Amino acid sequence: MGLFVVAMILNYLSRSVLGVAAPTILAEQNISSAEYSWITGAFQVGVMLQPVAGYILDVIGLKVGFAIFVAIWSLLTMAHGLATGWMSFAGLRGALGLVEGSGQPAGMKVVAEWFPARERGLAGGIYNIGASLGAVLAPPLVAWAIYTHDWRLAFVVAGAAGLLWVVPWLLWYAPPASHRAISERERDLILSGQEQRLKGERRPPVLRKLLRRRELWAIAAARFLADPVWGMLSLWMPLYLTTVRNFDLTQIALFAWLPFLAADLGCLFGPAVAAWLHRRGMHLIDARRSAFTVGAVLMTGMMFVSAVESPVLAVALLCLGGFAHQTLSVTVITMSSDLFEKQEVGTATGVAGMAANLGVLIFTLVLGSFVDTVGYQPFFILLGVGDLVGALLLWTLIRKPS
Repeated sequence: MGLFVVAMILNYLSRSVLGVAAPTILAEQNISSAEYSWITGAFQVGVMLQPVAGYILDVIGLKVGFAIFVAIWSLLTMAHGLATGWMSFAGLRGALGLVEGSGQPAGMKVVAEWFPARERGLAGGIYNIGASLGAVLAPPLVAWAIYTHDWRLAFVVAGAAGLLWVVPWLLWYAPPASHRAISERERDLILSGQEQRLKGERRPPVLRKLLRRRELWAIAAARFLADPVWGMLSLWMPLYLTTVRNFDLTQIALFAWLPFLAADLGCLFGPAVAAWLHRRGMHLIDARRSAFTVGAVLMTGMMFVSAVESPVLAVALLCLGGFAHQTLSVTVITMSSDLFEKQEVGTATGVAGMAANLGVLIFTLVLGSFVDTVGYQPFFILLGVGDLVGALLLWTLIRKPS
């Protein structure tokens, strides 16, 4: 899990560098807000193909498949330093999204393989800390790169780190059944704590069967409504702080990482709430839905980001949004491992991820088209209420397994 956390740090670092460097890149290359929305939209189109990445991981295996994905996304990240004009950025972002979409399906496969049911929520929260940490590291990395050389150096550093990571992954990772460093007692503890109904036989997932399950569409709909918050924080927040709150590069480096630090705490808070409720007799699925609902209620604070006059209070509300988002996001992502067989987890997580990134795509294109005329306030209101609808869908559509 520690090794996979590093992979998620690198995944979200490489995708977050562009958002932090956007004010500099847009000014240098004369890219408009609308064109920037197409650049970010291209990434969302690519990452929407998560079901393809998940299916590949389910078929060829996690160890080799994920190593290939990480190597490719690292090379594409480095190639950003060669981009000129919004169209070349859009092409690179689309390709990057396609391979980086493997992160969440791979994470759920690690969790499904290595953890008993009672530990899966915490395990999912831990690896999603990597997502927030990657975004935390992006502002200081970009500021250092710009002051040292230019923004291109940040992409080179992030990509090179990914290539280095592939080596220990290939040397170390294996499932519990064949890992050389695991004891028989630990192996028995893992396997005995996993639901028999989810083990299944070793075979490729049946897509038609998966797509008929309403549990899959409930998770997908909840993520469709939730993930635009992460798109706002990672892709648009630096521009918002620069253009509306008049932050300079130094202030961006000092404050833009705080919402992601709060998101790290949410990665642990959501699983802790679910585990606390489960220990007190609540069904695991109900405990997860309750934790999601807590996050959805906290998310309503996002409605007031643009309404407050104080920049400090605005950043504080953005931090609340990051905390609330990871509280509920980690919870709903983990539900894939509670409801689907091991050989289906990657594909199911990919389908839900496709819906999540479709939500980000629609949100970012609409924001890019209208933000210069209507401002950010309507979009923060939408982000504040969307997760309440997602919670309602989880409570009404998912049937508890017996």
